[in-house]
Amino acid sequence: MRVESWIFALNAVFFALITPIYWYMSEDWTGTSALVMTTGLALLITFYLGFTARRMQPRPEDRVDAEIVEGAGELGFFSPHSWWPLFCGLALSVCVIGVIFGWWLFIIGAGILSVTTTGFVFEYYRGEHAH
Repeated sequence: MRVESWIFALNAVFFALITPIYWYMSEDWTGTSALVMTTGLALLITFYLGFTARRMQPRPEDRVDAEIVEGAGELGFFSPHSWWPLFCGLALSVCVIGVIFGWWLFIIGAGILSVTTTGFVFEYYRGEHAH
């Protein structure tokens, strides 16, 4: 995780250097504030990754002398298939279209989105893949 921390640290330095240059050349408050927030976000992720890297043992992919077999094993649980992301995306698109055409459509989309998000979250509590 040290490599990831350094990558985000370099991003934070880059954005910190670019922000005043952008302000000087454009005098745009919106873009400048977005760059300031991007710098802060990169620093936040850098701090988290660096803090976590100090507290955990080195991963096999972080060590030069690691063997391929050390990375073998279960990596986690991955869903075999799910229709819920499709319906969540469709409901979100109804919400976005509702902002354009009318708030009544947004409210309908928000209701559908709450149902589909609940189904997505609790997908493995019932049915074929219940735990």
